[in-house]
Amino acid sequence: MDFTGKVVLITGASRGIGRAIALRFATYGARVAIHYHRDQTASKQTLASLPGGPHQMFQADVSNGEAVTNLVSAVIRDMERIHIVVNNTAINDWQPILRIDYAKWQDIWRRTLDTNVVGPANVLHCVAPHMVEHGGGHIVNVSSRGAFRGAPKSPAYAASKAALNSMSQSLAQALAPHHIFVYVIAPGFVETDMSASILASPQGEAIRQQSPLGRVGRPEEVASLVTFLASGEADFATGTIIDMNGASYLRS
Repeated sequence: MDFTGKVVLITGASRGIGRAIALRFATYGARVAIHYHRDQTASKQTLASLPGGPHQMFQADVSNGEAVTNLVSAVIRDMERIHIVVNNTAINDWQPILRIDYAKWQDIWRRTLDTNVVGPANVLHCVAPHMVEHGGGHIVNVSSRGAFRGAPKSPAYAASKAALNSMSQSLAQALAPHHIFVYVIAPGFVETDMSASILASPQGEAIRQQSPLGRVGRPEEVASLVTFLASGEADFATGTIIDMNGASYLRS
């Protein structure tokens, strides 16, 4: 695939899946706008690892509407275009209903929905007119198998990903006439630093055995699918939600 001349905005690109996606796009010739919230050090490491360029870093709290507006405006100002958006930023706080108090319960719901649903929605609202003006674009939103399988210890996370799925399909219909294509990838467990502790715990082997492959996903596998969907090779699949969980959860 060749993304030479394309600018890709990736939210949550400082590490893990986001870093792998940034590296894959850069390897294929794209210029990458690396978004991060708090971890500037990790973001600089991502930036230093990317071939080609020039690439740039941008800081924003995507749960804040004004910050999203400023983020998209800064990317367009500094990099001139946004051809592709990958909404990867998400939070997943532990939230068992019978073991946390009401104030904490409400706080997690609010922050999770603001970050995982409203944030991507605001990114797309800010970038869509720019894409329409320039003839179209591609959007890939990173969801989770939890949207379908459930997450009893983090229900706000699972609900937010289900909402992201529905929002993405609605916008795929709304934006298709303008040649803007919207896809969703729903990974299961992926081998990142965020999941390293649980995968190294006594639960790790049970998690790996959820898949008949006997392992969890790799960030590079998610990155491969993201770049394919953004390549324009599968535009008639707009609105599709693609499971990527090693057959650990199957639906029809």
